[in-house]
This record gives sequence, C-alpha cells and structure tokens, in this order.
Amino acid sequence: MFRFQTLSRLPYWYWTPSGPWSKDRIWPGGFQGWHWMTEKRKFRVLLIDDEPTMGEWVSVLLNAEGYEVRTATDGAEGKNAFDTWRPDLVVIDLWLPDTDGLDLLRWFKGTDEAIEVVILTGHGSVSQAVEAMNAGAYTFVEKPVEPDTLRAVVERALERRALRSENQRLRRQLQRPASFGEVIGRGKAVRELMELVQSVAASDANILIQGENGTGKELIANAIHAHSKRTESPFIKINCAAIPKELIESELFGYKKGAFTGALADKRGLLELAQGGSLLLDEIGEMPPYVQTKLLRVLQEREFRPVGSDRVVQVDFRLICATNVDIEAALRDGRLREDLYFRINTITIKVPPLREHAEDIPLLCEYFLEKYNAEHERRVKIIAPSAYHLLMRHRWSGNVRELENAIERAVLVARGSEVAVHDLPETIRDEGPRQSELQIPPNCTLAEIERMAILQTLQRTNWNKQEAAQILGLYRPTLYSKMRKHAIFGAGRAARRRPSPELDRG
Repeated sequence: MFRFQTLSRLPYWYWTPSGPWSKDRIWPGGFQGWHWMTEKRKFRVLLIDDEPTMGEWVSVLLNAEGYEVRTATDGAEGKNAFDTWRPDLVVIDLWLPDTDGLDLLRWFKGTDEAIEVVILTGHGSVSQAVEAMNAGAYTFVEKPVEPDTLRAVVERALERRALRSENQRLRRQLQRPASFGEVIGRGKAVRELMELVQSVAASDANILIQGENGTGKELIANAIHAHSKRTESPFIKINCAAIPKELIESELFGYKKGAFTGALADKRGLLELAQGGSLLLDEIGEMPPYVQTKLLRVLQEREFRPVGSDRVVQVDFRLICATNVDIEAALRDGRLREDLYFRINTITIKVPPLREHAEDIPLLCEYFLEKYNAEHERRVKIIAPSAYHLLMRHRWSGNVRELENAIERAVLVARGSEVAVHDLPETIRDEGPRQSELQIPPNCTLAEIERMAILQTLQRTNWNKQEAAQILGLYRPTLYSKMRKHAIFGAGRAARRRPSPELDRG
C-alpha cells in the first residue's frame, strides 16, 4: 500500500504497511483527512463541463492533489470517456449543450451503481438539489467553486466509494466457505493448488489454467478474480468452443452498426465490457488463428477497434485463459499461435484430475450433499459404505463435475436419508464388480495373493501408485515397500518377481 502526502503542494510516495487506507494524509494548512491510493493506479476523476477554462482549472487543481483527471465538454463525450476509461468519480455541470445534467447523472448511475457523481451548477435551486440527491448524486455544489471546497468534496466522495467497496468485499469474504471459493480439498495436490492461486491472484499477470474437462478450471478463474484487486469490476467469461468461429471476433471486439449483414445497431464487445476487470477465455485453443492475431495485438497495445469502426477503444483488463488440450500438440498443429501462447502463460496453473487427489472425494461428497439437499429441499444425510466404496474406486474420467452430477442424482432418487448403491449412476454401479474382482488361482499362498492384489490394482489404476495405495488401504511408502518385496516394477518394466517354491509346485 502506498501512502500519498502533499507537502507544499509537491507530491511524493513512500511505502507503508498500514493496510488498505491511511488517515495520515496532511494537507497544506493542517487539514487532515482520509485518502485512499492503490498500488495499481491513482483515483480517476472525470469532469464534464462545457467551459474549457473550468476544465483546465479543475485538472490543474486535482492533478496537484494526486488524482488522474480527464475532461469532456458535453454529455456524449463524457459517456464515451466513462465507457473507455472507467473513472471513480464524475463531476457534472448541470447545464450541458446536448443534455441535461440530471439525465446524465441517471445514465451514469444506471450504468454503474457504485459510481459517485458530484453536480456543479451556477444556477441552482433547492428543488434541483433535492432531485439530484434523489437520483443518486453524492452532493450538489454551486459555482463559483472554491478550491478548498472542491478538494474536500472530491476527497469525501472517494472516501465513500472506497468504504462501500471495502464493505462489499468484506461481506463477500464472510459469505465464502472456509475453502478457497468452491475449490475444496485437504489433499496435498489441492493445497498446493490453493497456495499457488492465492500467491498469484493479487498480481495482474496473465494466467493460463490447464486441466482435463470437469476439473474446475472456471472455479479457479473465479477464485483468482475474487481475490484480485479487480474484484469490484466486471468478470467477463466466454467459451470459445461454444460460439461459432465466425462470430467470435464480433463477440470479443464488438461492431459498428452496418459493419456486416445483421449488424442493426452498435454493440460493445466483451473486451470493452471487461474494462477494469478480468476476462476469461475458456478453451482458448478453439479460437480462430486470425482472431488470435487480433487478440495478441490487444495484449500488446492495450487498444483495439470494433469491427467496422474507426473508434479506438483503450482497454485495461486481466486476461485468464483456460484449456483442456495438449498445449504442445496445439502449438505443433498450428491451432495456437506460439507468440500468443507466450503472452497468455505468464503463470501456468495446472488443475489436477480427481484421480490424483481421490482422498478429497469424501469431502467433496459432503459438500455436494449439503449443496443439493438445500437446492432440492431434500434430507439425505449420509452415503452408505458400499456406495462410498464404489465412489472411491471409480476412475472419474469426468472429474469433479462427474462426481457432482452423481451426488446430485443420488440426492434426488434416494428413498431415505442414505445414499445406497442403487442410487448411484449405472455407469458407476456396473463397472464395480468387474473391476474390483480379484482373480486368484487356486492353491496360492498368502504372499502370492498379496502380490496379485497389488499388481492387479496397479494395472487397473494404470500404475497410479497414489490411487492404488488408497484402494488397497495402504500408505504410499508401505505400497512401495511391498512392491520392492514382491519385485513389482513400474509399467515401463515387466512386472515380475523372483521364482519361489510355491510357484514351482507341480
């Protein structure tokens, strides 16, 4: 957190660990008040006034106080600046050449309810002031405006915006479960995943999330946005695989009326709607190469033109991409541009499949039971041990999503307070006996049965030792010890053991 002080009207910065805000701002003349300033940027103030001299005066005054200021001379220019720049505070003259200041105030509050708006006028009345306050204005200030008055009004308005944002953030934090959003687990794989997400969420680095279908890539993206500095701003999501390739460009970049057949009105693209927030491009590998080229330029220049328009839109968003494809294969096949790949994977997060953290299945089952009991007004309390056995042994090719669907179905069809085997999906029930049956030849010793149990479990789990240890009820070091004891090697070497008298019996 940076603390900003103004001494003799010369701003300077220094580091302080004092938290999200400080009360130590010192004004010339001894006035003290609160002032928030983030590491990311200064507060932005937009002035809309048809008097150029007023704009120049306010810019000089507020720039000296550490604010970033832009000016507009009419409502249309002000709306455009608001859309592309996203200020924290808008100061509006009540009388503008192309619109009424109160109508403009209502437009701003309708577009962004959290925006603070100050109304200026040289011909004010009590009724207008009341109307402005009812429409959501922070305050109503008469011209000519004294410098100290404007400084104080701007500071207090931004105080209120910051307090509202902080209160909303704290309320959301209190409403969250103890887990990281809906990313749930106690196993090592999930703990390491959560730690990585927490460490990178506060940065603005582009992130690439990799994982199989159903592993929860979108939940990871949600957690990143929720714990970032952009959490109060939009989080826009698009699944590139779910949109026809010929429409992705217009969805992302927007278009101007008449740009193509069917463009009956101007449309803002998702890149513009994500201004100030985060943008999730799910299944980035499905994006057409020419759109990848345009996206690369946006990431480099931080600006673009909508389809068919010469209007330049400046953008500021955090990009999060997700994919379930083999990146190396996508690069080799030309489905993903190499230069774009280097831009989007500043940080790569790999979400493990459920089979690699099967120890979290009971916790996930408990969470989904509670969730769908509440959603469907059911009272299913437990899962029978025999049903749990099938759930723990299932391969979960659809990962957490498949498990969630299985538990939701079980909650809906369970006859009592317990999930039984027959409440599980048929695919889980049917594969159970065939896969769990241990093939034991006659006249085998206990040592041979143990070896066959280990070997067949390893083969059934495709030599995933962690999963095999869980099925066998062993700690992983114990499994390794028994594999060495029985001379069982990995899939890359033939599984074998030394000859023994028991096998040579004739």
